[in-house]
Amino acid sequence: MTTRYAALLRGINVGGSRKVPMAELRALVEGLGHTRVRTHLQSGQAVFTAGHGDEESLAAELTRAIEQRFGFAVDVIVRDHAYLRAVAEACPFSAAEPAARQLHVTYFSAPAGEERFAGVDRAAHLPEEFRLGDRALYLYAPDGLGRSKLAEQLAKPRVNKGLIATTRNWNTVTKLVELTAPDVTGGE
Repeated sequence: MTTRYAALLRGINVGGSRKVPMAELRALVEGLGHTRVRTHLQSGQAVFTAGHGDEESLAAELTRAIEQRFGFAVDVIVRDHAYLRAVAEACPFSAAEPAARQLHVTYFSAPAGEERFAGVDRAAHLPEEFRLGDRALYLYAPDGLGRSKLAEQLAKPRVNKGLIATTRNWNTVTKLVELTAPDVTGGE
C-alpha cells in the first residue's frame, strides 16, 4: 500500500542561505525510491508517494539525505494526507474570513501541551491569538506573521525546546491537503 506524504523542510532558502533548489530536492526524494514527487514553493515542501516507512522514519531518511547532498542539516517533518486534512478541518479560526497571511499553522514533530505555553501572556498580544491542535499550533496574526509579537514569543527556544517546529500560511496548509490527496492513479 502506498501513502501520499508532505515533507516540510524548516528554514531553507531564506535570506540567501541554506539553498535547496527544488529541482534538486525532487531528484533527491526520487532517488530515495519515492514516486509522484512534487515540490511546492521555494520554502520547502515536497510531496511524494511512499510504499514503505512511517512519518518518523521518512523524516529521518530525508534529513540524512539532505545533509549528505547539501552539506548542512535541515529539520524535516513528514505528515500524511489524513493528518494534514485533519489539521485543516480542525482549525479553530474561521478560515473564510482572514487573509492567508493572517492565519498560520505551526507543525510540531511531537505533541506540545499547554504547559509549554504557560509563560505566554495571551491577553497582552490580542487581537493575535493561538490555539493548540494535534501536533500543531494555529496562529491568527491580523497584521501578518512578520509583524507578530505573539509569533516571536511562540518561537522562543524555551517554548519549542526538544521539538522541530515549522510554520506555514493558510494557503500552503490547504495546498498541501490538495497535493497529498489520494487519487485514482494509486494514491493513499
